[in-house]
Amino acid sequence: MELKFVDPRALKDNPDRARRSKSSPQADALLLATIKAVGIVQPPVVATETDGGNGFVIDEGHRRVKQAIAAGLEEIAVLVVPRAEDGGAMRSLVTTIAHEQLNPVDQWRAIERLVALGWTEEAIGIALAQPVRQIKKLRLLANVLPAMLDHMAKGDMPDERQLRTIAAASLDEQKEVWKVHKPAKGDRQASWWAIANGLARTRMYARDASFGDELAQAYGIAWVEDLFAPADQDIRYTTDVDAFLGAQQEWMTQNLPKKGVIAEVSNYGEVKLPPKAERVYGTPKKSDHTAMYLDREGKVKSVHFRMPDAKKPKGKAADDAGGEDEAVVMPKSRPDVTRKGIEMIGDLRTDALHEALSRAPVEDNTLLALLVLAFAGQNVRVDSGAGGDFRYGGRFGRHAAALFDAEGKFAFDTDTLRIAARGVLIDVLSCRENISKSGIVAVVAGGALGADGFLANMGTEDFLSCLSRPALEARAPTRRCCRGRG
Repeated sequence: MELKFVDPRALKDNPDRARRSKSSPQADALLLATIKAVGIVQPPVVATETDGGNGFVIDEGHRRVKQAIAAGLEEIAVLVVPRAEDGGAMRSLVTTIAHEQLNPVDQWRAIERLVALGWTEEAIGIALAQPVRQIKKLRLLANVLPAMLDHMAKGDMPDERQLRTIAAASLDEQKEVWKVHKPAKGDRQASWWAIANGLARTRMYARDASFGDELAQAYGIAWVEDLFAPADQDIRYTTDVDAFLGAQQEWMTQNLPKKGVIAEVSNYGEVKLPPKAERVYGTPKKSDHTAMYLDREGKVKSVHFRMPDAKKPKGKAADDAGGEDEAVVMPKSRPDVTRKGIEMIGDLRTDALHEALSRAPVEDNTLLALLVLAFAGQNVRVDSGAGGDFRYGGRFGRHAAALFDAEGKFAFDTDTLRIAARGVLIDVLSCRENISKSGIVAVVAGGALGADGFLANMGTEDFLSCLSRPALEARAPTRRCCRGRG
């Protein structure tokens, strides 16, 4: 084997080459851009002509030679090997079959190496004939859990939106979600939708905020920059949704026009106007009202509406009525307890209930009654006729397993039954504001167990920030009176 430098135009095609079909224009453009940027990394393999000529026949690298000519190279390096008896047909076939494109994870590692050597993303994109957006997408893999990277290297990649969501989460969060949703042994595809959904956090962007830095500081909003977003827009965001919406609400309160009201929106994102109000789509009149509200993305929006003319009273009542506009009554702009506060209450009550189930004394008849009650909860579903071993019984399987002895017989003592029953109740009963909520049965069970005695202190800054000022003021006199009586 010998390395020589030759004019690529002097090389002849091998009639016995394995790859005869034309490559795609995109692949040719990629190879041409790479050669222009860094030259030919792997020299083509050639052999001397068998008819006594002094030229060379290409054994491997026809596309590289073709694109080197297109790039205008006067000379390229080639490896000269002895001419095979089959004209290089087998060598061409083996090389073609063995060639495999780099998987996305290896591409990312190679890109990171180039960046470390001083290459810019734009230069890498030009060299690889790929858009800079694709380079940025691959660089998201730097923030992905190694176990997920190992799976992605097998060719199963999430889409860009899912990858952004995964990369935005911490490695600890990714680890917990991956434990739940990683593919089973032998399964080639991961449920990237479920993984991304489990890691999704609502982002509220600074470009959608009407409030300024003063309100942002007052509500403790710390902006974070999205390093992979386009650079031509404000890329700051926060995941503290409650603080963002609270600042937006306060800004609307401070900037209401003279005849303005703060409105709410329906579940479909439509603004709720006062009864009998008529929305104005054209130019509003001076007598029209303005409703300001937050849309589903947390942006401040406003619409104009017109109230029907009030009927004029007759007699003395007409003289006393005057010419003042009728006040528009709107619902409260903020509930006494925010959604986050309600969720915190549900979490605290559930923890207290589970603590009571673990530690509080429970008579056997009460325990059995609670078991019956628990299966009436709105979070419990029983699929009649479902077969299968108890080991595959979902979250109840481990409790059922305790009721069998080492020989697989249904045998247990009273203490084991009590522990299993309590465990089932802990798994079933919940006050949390999600799909696991049991409803009224959890409240009844909590009352029977005295779960209030296990409640954690709710006078935390995090929880109190979820209460509106009227709610706090309404409860303050009661607390003062209680202290006075004490």
